Amino acid sequence: MLTVAEIMTREPYTLGPDDNLATARQLLAEHHIRHIPIVSSDGSLIGLVSQRDVLAASDTSVLNREGGGSRENYVALSSIMSSPVQSADESASLRGTALHLQKHKVGCLPVLRKGKLVGIITDSDFVSIAINLMEQLESAEPEEEDDYYGEDEEIS
Repeated sequence: MLTVAEIMTREPYTLGPDDNLATARQLLAEHHIRHIPIVSSDGSLIGLVSQRDVLAASDTSVLNREGGGSRENYVALSSIMSSPVQSADESASLRGTALHLQKHKVGCLPVLRKGKLVGIITDSDFVSIAINLMEQLESAEPEEEDDYYGEDEEIS
């Protein structure tokens, strides 16, 4: 059985609950990621901030600008993070995890070992698996013969 540990991203980028919206926006942009696990000082998962959360919170802060300065520096992630967070154990099956993502319409699951964050698995990881499987299937297919229709037959 293939497990989550085999394809998860290890040591994902994280932030703390007191970090701010501006920091989250910068981390998402710099590393081209869509999800940030929020962890306590001891490494326990306490929340999750998605790119959508950041965009939604930024839209509200744009409406509330005071004196031209953005309030993103003052919005703590604890105020916008999702909590509690659905998560996966690193020993969970890939199939079960994929079904969970699909059924619950979530884009990622933080991965835990003994309650501590050790990775993250996303819907993009499963797209990569699908692409790899399709490439393997295509390379295993027998090549079609050039003169499949025969010399006397016309191709219409």
